[in-house]
Amino acid sequence: MAGNPVTHSSSLLYSAATVQAAASATPPGLFWCWPFVFLLLAIAVFPLVPRLSHWWDSNRSKLLVSVALTAVVCGYYFLRAQEAGAPQGVAAVAGLLRHSILNDYIPFIILLFSLYTISGGIRLSGDIPAHPATNAGFLLLGAVLANLIGTTGASMLLVRPLLQINSERRHTTHTFVFFIFLVSNIGGCLLPIGDPPLFLGYLRGVPFLWTLRLFPLWITTVGAVLAVYVVLEILAYRKEASRDIQLDETQIIPLRLDGKFNFALLAGVVLAVAALVPGEKLPGTAWALPDVYLREIVLLALAGLSLLRTPRDIHRHNEFSFGPIAEVACLFLGIFITMQIPIEILRAQGAALGITSPAQFYWASGTLSSFLDNAPTYVVFFELAGALPSNGAQTLGGLATATGQVPVLSLLAISAGAVCMGANTYIGNGPNFLVKSIAESRGVRMPSFLGYMVYSSLALIPVFAFITLVFFR
Repeated sequence: MAGNPVTHSSSLLYSAATVQAAASATPPGLFWCWPFVFLLLAIAVFPLVPRLSHWWDSNRSKLLVSVALTAVVCGYYFLRAQEAGAPQGVAAVAGLLRHSILNDYIPFIILLFSLYTISGGIRLSGDIPAHPATNAGFLLLGAVLANLIGTTGASMLLVRPLLQINSERRHTTHTFVFFIFLVSNIGGCLLPIGDPPLFLGYLRGVPFLWTLRLFPLWITTVGAVLAVYVVLEILAYRKEASRDIQLDETQIIPLRLDGKFNFALLAGVVLAVAALVPGEKLPGTAWALPDVYLREIVLLALAGLSLLRTPRDIHRHNEFSFGPIAEVACLFLGIFITMQIPIEILRAQGAALGITSPAQFYWASGTLSSFLDNAPTYVVFFELAGALPSNGAQTLGGLATATGQVPVLSLLAISAGAVCMGANTYIGNGPNFLVKSIAESRGVRMPSFLGYMVYSSLALIPVFAFITLVFFR
């Protein structure tokens, strides 16, 4: 088990210095949150506006917006008046970039890149009967795999074979809506590599295996949502025409898995993230790892090995390209820098928001994660929980927050809310739109933005309310 990923390293020392400097400086006004809010609104709204959607499709446009908003934030830190002892001018901008880019963005994007690249070298193909048990089994498998190869990796690995399996059936929309619920979101609760919010928590000091504490909540949520799906799926299966069922039963292509060696590389990613912690001793040895990007170098090497070893036919059939991960890189460059202002405000004034209980953290982080990207939402509430007094509650210490700790139950609530409630809308998590687009390209009639929210409101909100009563009351 890995220890605290930033304890005893310059990352935590820098984070503590950043917190102290922020405390001695005048907090930014709420007005200066606008670059962060604008970027998140652009991600949510621009794809839905006909006059902007084509322009926004280009990663160059996303990078342009990110860089422009980043320049605004850097200009603010360069020019703002601060109290004695706080960094100013070039030093303030350098500190901002070191914290947001070197300590957070680079490890974050390299992990996503390695998971995306390696999972893109695995191909599951075939066509077996699309019974309700078959589809439910695929969704459960995806929820498990999401913890090992990330929600994006699991979604990309399983959505195409599931489309092929269901190609003879007519009533399949609900299957791919629930695929987004379970595989693209809720499934990734248990490990930092499962979903981006949890990896950001890992970078801020949450131990690698700590999120396994979410297992009771995970199995309850997955089981409840899967039960709702099975009921809908049985009803839908009964509506299928007999000729379609007959075709589905007779047109059989055995399942085939290609690129199996990539599973060994994915295991290497998990081991590297867990064991190669800067400043910590390598497990089982007395050797302290250097405070450099050794973990990231290993991850890039594993991704490179996958690219070299994977036959081109697998990438071609998977329609693999670096476009989606480049899109993530362009957007998160801006997100990681512009979110520093709301985080600083929360450190200084978070208690005034009145969010103190685990249930409030669960719904606040979850509600924002439904309409904004869940990774920065997690960070905002992580920082808020770490700025509040514990009032005797059990805490997890050694974290890069204003107090150095976060109440355990609040952190569980923030983690679950950010990961699970990203399923509430198409824009809550990156894989959601990817799955929608791929399904529509194969003839599945996916619901509109509001239609999808009808599904999530009816199927998910009651489950989340139940989770609140059981785990966060």
